[in-house]
Amino acid sequence: MNSDCLTQDAPTTPAAHAAPLLSIAYGPDVRPTGFEVLAAEWNDLVARTRFNSIFLTHEWQTTWWASLGQGDLWIVAFRCPQSRALVGIAPLFLHTLESGPDAGKRQFNLVGCIEVSDYLDIIAERDREQEVYAALLAWLHSPEAPAWDIVDICNLPEASLTYQLLPALAAPFGLQAPVIQEDTAPQFHLPMRYEEYLQTQVDKKQRHEIRRKQRRAEREATVGLYLVGPEHVLEAEVDDFIALQRASRADKADFMTPQMRRFFLAIARRMLAAGWLRLFFLTIDGDKAATLFAFEYDRRFWLYNSGYDPDAHAQLSPGWVLLSYAIQYAIATGCRVFDFMQGDEEYKYRFGATDYKVMRVTLRKT
Repeated sequence: MNSDCLTQDAPTTPAAHAAPLLSIAYGPDVRPTGFEVLAAEWNDLVARTRFNSIFLTHEWQTTWWASLGQGDLWIVAFRCPQSRALVGIAPLFLHTLESGPDAGKRQFNLVGCIEVSDYLDIIAERDREQEVYAALLAWLHSPEAPAWDIVDICNLPEASLTYQLLPALAAPFGLQAPVIQEDTAPQFHLPMRYEEYLQTQVDKKQRHEIRRKQRRAEREATVGLYLVGPEHVLEAEVDDFIALQRASRADKADFMTPQMRRFFLAIARRMLAAGWLRLFFLTIDGDKAATLFAFEYDRRFWLYNSGYDPDAHAQLSPGWVLLSYAIQYAIATGCRVFDFMQGDEEYKYRFGATDYKVMRVTLRKT
């Protein structure tokens, strides 16, 4: 490894001999954009972070920005000064708040924040987080940075060091840095076998219910399962997913606006092309009865969204049956974590999930 960017022994103790990282900002008027310049290095860096999040991949970030982005895009790269090795990226956008107590203030957010990206972060190579945070703070207070009032860093996974280290680093700059738990993301580790999962991670009553509902559906109807692939017409499959998603709950129907429908189709295309999309349908007597919009990435099954028609085949519990099939699939393909992601819905705990914190830190000028 190049001596100008040695790995620290501990992330909380900066190496006294380490030179500061170089900060290279790609603002809204720069062409090519930061997304384009860093494309070849982006995902390699994400894979070297403490929490390898699909929501930080180049595919997700660029699709989110193209579909839902607003304001000015600022991509700040952090490199070792001699080797130019990329060790950090702060994917940000700057906008003016239009309502609330901070109306009129200029706020940086992470690309993907707030809606629809369950885990975000400053992208930093594992054990170099403190160097990256220090370089980001220095850039924010440099003449190269635009005027700003707030930096809102949302949807941080529990494993992130951002909410743990950044407040202390921000204090010498006179910044307030409150930290809150924003949500929970129930999840569970997957064993090697499905029966082991049922026996060790689900309580006796729920274990019986999962088995009973699956057996009943298979006994009383012709049950099918299929995974959307390149051979299918993706737009039609996404529309079928959306129809079931909207039918399942009123709040889900409200969420699925025309803009959000376009985003789901765009992200489905990118994830399918990358090999990460896992769009499942459960069929009952030939009808699509339930669906899961999920991803398989880094040996993790990311359950992103779901739906079912409560007025059709409800007595056969298609949502539960599909979920049990998805867990079996995740185990069979070698996933090690089944992640329900944000939200504390009761059914997640019935399937053996435990809470995983989602945190938030906000930098405010005083």
